[in-house]
Amino acid sequence: MTLFRCFPWDREVAATARGGAVWFAQMLQGAGRHDNPLAYGCLYASERPASTVVEQLARFTGRALTADKLRRMRLPLALAELELRDGEELIDLDEPAVLAGEGLRPSLVATHERGRTQADAAALYERHPGAAGIRWWSTFESQWPNVTLFDRAAAALSVGDVRRLTLADEVVEEAAAFLGLRIAT
Repeated sequence: MTLFRCFPWDREVAATARGGAVWFAQMLQGAGRHDNPLAYGCLYASERPASTVVEQLARFTGRALTADKLRRMRLPLALAELELRDGEELIDLDEPAVLAGEGLRPSLVATHERGRTQADAAALYERHPGAAGIRWWSTFESQWPNVTLFDRAAAALSVGDVRRLTLADEVVEEAAAFLGLRIAT
């Protein structure tokens, strides 16, 4: 399965090191939708590249998009193409039978109440010890499947193309248009 991740990239480090494409930033986590840093690290990805860029740029809604907004932690944002090995289990929260079986409701999967989503993610992690992660829909666009990968999936991931994002990048333009951001020239 091909996944995409938008992240602050240090091109000088290995893919699994801090700033790399598949670095599970467990010690920095705690505020994200499925974060549970005492139990696992997670990596947020999507089946659609624009979804990951929208997640990074949404905080700038109502402002002009300038080149400095394509940086985090003094590093440039990059888009990485990741391959999750075939056959890896994802708990698909877009499937009604899975939701029913897990006792979840769609409104609770997509809530911004982090205490709820983090507790649900921790329970899924414990109940499905072979699962690589959770598949769910973006809260920005329900047709964009997002994937939260647990750190136990690290060995099942490989890195394809990684590129630094610029204001002229097609995926940045798509994300900006979706959010109604004007790209400054």
